[in-house]
Amino acid sequence: MIAVRRMGFEDIAGTAALFQEMQAHYRVACPPLDEITARLAKLPEGVSVLVAADPSVVGFAAVGAIFPGPGLKPGLFLKELFVSAGARGSGAGTALMRAAARLAVEGGFARLDWTADRGDARLLSFYDAMGAVEQREKTFFRLTGQALTCLAAVR
Repeated sequence: MIAVRRMGFEDIAGTAALFQEMQAHYRVACPPLDEITARLAKLPEGVSVLVAADPSVVGFAAVGAIFPGPGLKPGLFLKELFVSAGARGSGAGTALMRAAARLAVEGGFARLDWTADRGDARLLSFYDAMGAVEQREKTFFRLTGQALTCLAAVR
């Protein structure tokens, strides 16, 4: 039985290991485990991590508040949703999305937003089955590395 809860101290080690799995899945660099653990132990204000456990952590959703949203109300942004390869199809992803939706509704957020890989048909189908609507009029941008540093340096 999958249980979803806010990440507690007892979940940090399992969640950190799942972060390592996620980085390997996306084939991107990963900081050392102790660094991931330290970051999870001291999340930035406004960030919540939900974990799906059965009984060990098999998935997580990282969300953060954004403002303004529709009607100048806050929104909730789902930054990451990840389920361990061995737990995919178990309902963990659906349970995490339901928990994120409840967090949004109970917190007075006007909506839940996220991005998704356009090339992942299975993922897009997963979100579509929940009633999510793709926002084709929006384009996602990112500043990172040298571009971020250069823009920040301009006074």
